[in-house]
Amino acid sequence: MNVKFVKSVENKLLNKEVQNYIHANLKTDLHSLLLKKSPFPEVSMQEIVQQIKGKQVAEKKFPFLLKKGIIFPPQLNMEQSSSEKTALYKSEILKGKKFIDLTSGFGIDAYYLSQNFEEVTLIEQNTELLEIVEHNWSVLERKARFINRKLEDFLNENQEYFDTVYLDPARRDQNKNKVFLLEDISPNILEIHNNLLSISDQVIIKLSPLIDLKYLVSVLSNIFRIDIIALKNDVKEVVVFLSKENKTGIICNCVNLESDESNFSFTFGEEENAESEYSEPEKFIYIPNNTVLKAGIFNLISEKFQVKKLHSNTHLYTSTEKRESFPGRIFEMEVVDSKKIKKKEQFNIISKNYPLKPEEIKKKYALKDGGNNYLIFTQSKKGKIILKSV
Repeated sequence: MNVKFVKSVENKLLNKEVQNYIHANLKTDLHSLLLKKSPFPEVSMQEIVQQIKGKQVAEKKFPFLLKKGIIFPPQLNMEQSSSEKTALYKSEILKGKKFIDLTSGFGIDAYYLSQNFEEVTLIEQNTELLEIVEHNWSVLERKARFINRKLEDFLNENQEYFDTVYLDPARRDQNKNKVFLLEDISPNILEIHNNLLSISDQVIIKLSPLIDLKYLVSVLSNIFRIDIIALKNDVKEVVVFLSKENKTGIICNCVNLESDESNFSFTFGEEENAESEYSEPEKFIYIPNNTVLKAGIFNLISEKFQVKKLHSNTHLYTSTEKRESFPGRIFEMEVVDSKKIKKKEQFNIISKNYPLKPEEIKKKYALKDGGNNYLIFTQSKKGKIILKSV
């Protein structure tokens, strides 16, 4: 580790008075704080605010870092970091002797994914960021080999073989705009694909939740598994697994963490041969979770769970018997006449394939938001309908 950096950290940010000040201002408006002069000559207010922001992000995203001695990098370095929950999920399916993270960033994924490996290597081209990670891992009493190099340079010179290679490419261009195509992210996965598979039996790549799966499969070879990972029904990442071995079919897992909804797995391509049945609303209404919607398996869901679609463009399903294992929310509902909706009634409003948004519906019918009851404004093959929970 850079000795100068360590001394700087110890003498500045980890100073007891500075840490007390940071803790006392965790709820303070950061814009107003930046306008103030730092009470510490050796620490700027920008550095203090950076640590406050880091603690605020960590509280929600990776609470294991909320301990004495942890240093946080600029916010941009934490934005792309996986949450503790998604990193933990990935760690539970990996093990071996040698693990390498080629784009370690703030090191959240590496910290969890490397737990079942004997030897761990982290590659990061940002010198200061890697020094922060090395310092934090020391605080957390975790060992690793830290290499401050560009990924491409490391791959060109590396002679080692690893059980698992992991990377999370940067998804912002030179103007800091978000990108998600494989040829636009850094490093360009299509260019280094063969190099990655030459140093490991298994390569795992974390990609943007916005990436199109059909595009992904069409441009990237050697895929044998794709995980669509959501946290509380918010899709956070698409993780693709590559293997140099020839494997039949691509398994796709729809995973919804911290949810009581069922997960679902299928073979990529099944959707093309699946067919939906259609029906007017029956006793139960189903709303697929966002991992299923991301996968685009609208006909397959109908076929697998024996539920019928309301409309080709309405991703809602129905059945007379309850399908407990359906990967999404399940409601018992009935069709209701709009004239029977009373003003000031309280509902959670859902709009699917309907001309009005929930806010517009709430205003039109003078409804209150919230409560335990639901109204779904949607379309069946016969036209616009309103469904009410019973």
